[in-house]
Amino acid sequence: MILKIDRLPVELPVPENPSPNDAAAVQELLGGKFGEMSTLMNYTFQSFNFRGRTRLRPFYDLICSIGGEEYGHIELVTYTINMLLTGTTKRGTRPETTPLENATDARNTKHFIASGQTALPFDSMGMPWTGNEVFSSGNLKLDLLHNFFLECGARANKMRVYEMVSDPTAREMVGYLLVRGGVHIVAYARALERLTGVEVSKLVPVPDLSNKAFPETQKYESQGVHRRLYTFSEEDYRKAGLVFNGPHPEDGQPLEVVFGAPAGSPAPDLEEEPQLNAPGADNIDPQMFKDIAKKMGVSV
Repeated sequence: MILKIDRLPVELPVPENPSPNDAAAVQELLGGKFGEMSTLMNYTFQSFNFRGRTRLRPFYDLICSIGGEEYGHIELVTYTINMLLTGTTKRGTRPETTPLENATDARNTKHFIASGQTALPFDSMGMPWTGNEVFSSGNLKLDLLHNFFLECGARANKMRVYEMVSDPTAREMVGYLLVRGGVHIVAYARALERLTGVEVSKLVPVPDLSNKAFPETQKYESQGVHRRLYTFSEEDYRKAGLVFNGPHPEDGQPLEVVFGAPAGSPAPDLEEEPQLNAPGADNIDPQMFKDIAKKMGVSV
């Protein structure tokens, strides 16, 4: 079970200039080979399929904790895409005025044809994410090696998207995910070290460029976000700290396990796009909900 919280991991600034092509580039971080769909589903299936959980509980708890975080990362990337798409077409209810004509210049017209000017689970070229990207071998060492590689590949792609997109919304999101992805890289490196004795932490960072090269990462690292693993559960996965501990391999500060989730920030309220019938449902009477809420004793 997942406890869903109506907040994003961090606050996203409003885009300076909406851009469908920037949104298309950011899609790679959602539905690409190394995107958040892949990290979520890899760790989710590995945790569901985990054998020998009693004997190897610390490794199971670690994978579950990281998998829980990836759900929120999908949401964060999706909101970034949606905010970049907001305002890129002309709002209105008259189709004969060609309100979507700007969409013909967009690199990914599926954002306008197949959805309500919002994200979909595909990569930057419009190819859909599939379960072919899930690796769950059943062998703990092999899965942990794959996860370390997956996080390093994700880190490389985030850096490249950052260099493609100058918008502050996208860069804030990428900066935060570079920091949190770095935590996951260290976590899987530590897990491999505990399992095999090989000093995998000596490989980081991969790629070699430090997070400090990205201004948006600096405030998060100064707050210790780069060395904190969240369990995303108040009561469970408490043995993750038996794997995730010791000094951070880059700055030597102590690694820390936090039981629960970060406080987060309210998610943006996306504006309606009537030219796309999004959301539609124009006949809803707001008073109806007020009357029902009054009977139930719920504030609206």
